[in-house]
Amino acid sequence: MKKQYSLILTLVFILCFGQVFSQRLSREKIKDTIEKMPTFSIHKDNYFITGISTNTDISSKTADAKYQISFKALVTRNTLPFETHMFLTYTQKAFWNVYEFSSPFRELNFNPGIGLGKPVYNKKDRLAGMAYLQLEHESNGRDSIYSRSWNSLSLSYHTAINKNLLLSVKGWLPFRYKKDNPELIDYVGYGKLSLTYNLIPNKLLIDLMLRKGIKDWNGLKEMPKALSTLKKTEV
Repeated sequence: MKKQYSLILTLVFILCFGQVFSQRLSREKIKDTIEKMPTFSIHKDNYFITGISTNTDISSKTADAKYQISFKALVTRNTLPFETHMFLTYTQKAFWNVYEFSSPFRELNFNPGIGLGKPVYNKKDRLAGMAYLQLEHESNGRDSIYSRSWNSLSLSYHTAINKNLLLSVKGWLPFRYKKDNPELIDYVGYGKLSLTYNLIPNKLLIDLMLRKGIKDWNGLKEMPKALSTLKKTEV
């Protein structure tokens, strides 16, 4: 198998929440921000994209669409032990053959989770970053031989390098996945590193994500194996 690097560059037009880190807000300001923040907020990227493979002709068979909906819900505004806050997350990703007759969904992925978030402060009692401990489940919502699912306990940390650059590191411990996805870790590994650059303040961010599997570096062509076709069955 040809080696490929899982180096993914995406452009997203969203509000730049990374400014919170770069401003190094005080402990009191952070507490006030959490108390006033909306119950529901963006978790992962929300998007809708469509297109065709570069090596095929345009037709209803080769063109399709992909979209993702993701949000986070704050469970309580009260501070829990160790200055943490509990939240629920939900992400749904769909691969949609929208141009075919009856517009079937080729794949649906459901990713609910629960976690704790903790602000991390420096010696001057200013915000240095945010740490998250999460328990997540991801599956295609099917049973029997068509089931694909995995669970993970993860720890992540997000901090600003400067006012325009945000660093995110996430590591996970997978469990209860070998029956459905025996090769999963070969592709998704045990963690990822992301850099987000604020190209145009409050309008345009550039995201760069790096993730390594256990056996090899895997790129865009290999990743769908872990997420869509490990069972070698039609969904």
